[in-house]
Amino acid sequence: MMHPAEAFIFDAQPLRAPGQMRRWLGYALLGAVIALALLAPLLFPADPLRQSLRHALAGPDAAAPLGYDHLGRSLLARLAAGLRLSLAIALSAVTTAAVLGVALGVLAAWRGGWMDRAATLLADSFLALPGLLMVLIVTAVVPQTAVAFWIGLSLVLWIEYFRLSRALVTRLLAAPAVQASRLLGFGPIYIFRRHLWPALAPMLLTLAAFGTATSIMMIAALGFVSVGMRPPAPELGLMMVELLPYYREAPLALMQPVAAMFLTVLSLNLIAGGRRP
Repeated sequence: MMHPAEAFIFDAQPLRAPGQMRRWLGYALLGAVIALALLAPLLFPADPLRQSLRHALAGPDAAAPLGYDHLGRSLLARLAAGLRLSLAIALSAVTTAAVLGVALGVLAAWRGGWMDRAATLLADSFLALPGLLMVLIVTAVVPQTAVAFWIGLSLVLWIEYFRLSRALVTRLLAAPAVQASRLLGFGPIYIFRRHLWPALAPMLLTLAAFGTATSIMMIAALGFVSVGMRPPAPELGLMMVELLPYYREAPLALMQPVAAMFLTVLSLNLIAGGRRP
């Protein structure tokens, strides 16, 4: 006869399968997107900024397997360059926000008192401004758009890392295992590595996936309303704006940046939503 605990484990395994399948599907989609961004310039070398009006809205050929845009530029080259640009900015912003938010969250929970109150007040102050408005303010101050997006998105994303890490670390510091380590004389580095980081890591990976997807959508949204990257930069939102007037003549050309952004955001959401503690 099967033990009740074994029966519970046996019945619980199928419940975890859908989440695992979503996560691996997300990894597969993200890998395909990254492969397109990195391998396309090697397999089909073309300058994403080079114009040739005699190829305007032309169909696929050997040099441009996805065809040409309204200015005769290779859509594959521009799509790959746009993905590299969006992913680079998003990953840089997420990394900066994670380091800043986790450091302040752990410090606030560890020290408490005025340090905790000051860090919480700072985070609440940043929450008073909408995320897109924050990015727009930074882009108006910083001349280089890519750097402005990196700074602006970092200032938007760090708050979630701070709040979640502060709440989690506050609870962990009161745990008997952490109290025992303190009584035994172990320092902060050991306690963080042994007790805090194993609990923080899954949360950080989930937030990083969601933050990367949010950053890519914000970059594309600002490009779509013509306040983000400037032409002729190959960026997904800007590509949609440029190709939108030609949706009747070349609907497939317009669908390519839309599909690229959709698959990228979908893959990141699947990775984040499929994770289980």
